[in-house]
Amino acid sequence: MNVLEARGISKRYGGLAALSDIDLKVGAGEFVAVIGPNGAGKSTLLNVLTGLVMPDDGQVLLDGRVVTRTATHQRIRAGLGRTFQQGRTFNRLTVLENVMTGAAIRRDLGEAALRRTAMAILEQMGLSAEADEAIGSLSYGRRRMVELSRALACGPRILLLDEPAAGLNSGEVDQLADRLSELRAKHGLAVVLIEHNMSMVMRLAERIMVLNFGCRIAEGAPSAIQADPAVLSAYLGEGYVHAGM
Repeated sequence: MNVLEARGISKRYGGLAALSDIDLKVGAGEFVAVIGPNGAGKSTLLNVLTGLVMPDDGQVLLDGRVVTRTATHQRIRAGLGRTFQQGRTFNRLTVLENVMTGAAIRRDLGEAALRRTAMAILEQMGLSAEADEAIGSLSYGRRRMVELSRALACGPRILLLDEPAAGLNSGEVDQLADRLSELRAKHGLAVVLIEHNMSMVMRLAERIMVLNFGCRIAEGAPSAIQADPAVLSAYLGEGYVHAGM
């Protein structure tokens, strides 16, 4: 069974079709990337999947159960984790407290358990030494890692990541990719990644869906996407050559 599925998702803003009849299936432990030019509808799709935006048509399913009109916090409790294109952290809180806010969505945890859960994730993410530091004192790259840690604290089975490598240097991108590979291997997480860093996408994704002007123009394995004429024309560019090819 698919852990996450979108069926015929459409979203319009006035006369603009942000998404047009989009289907997406994500199996347990699968890594799927969604790519395309700015304005293609990628973030809108993630917002629909998480309940921040209601579609005009179509359905969203978690574990085969329709959740199209279900509130965001209920989807999180059902196993959906999310990061945002523009990092959203609580700058007046410490690193540990930021991650605890993610764990707090799990109502069965008391404060001591919240702290233990958050610290265990920070240790796994290589952030335990900074647990008591104010989030605002960290570099941009480290704050992005805290945001990912907070999403993990919710106890997800599927992570939706919106351009997590944006603003990171090459070393930080490599570190992020390593962490995602480790997390997937250790916890069996499914991942939906929106990203413009094609090296990272081609390294991690098993399957890629390409959007343009709200429409799906291609879907398949990375090797097929890199050679697809429609994708080269709309997004990658005719001269695109991936280093791994």
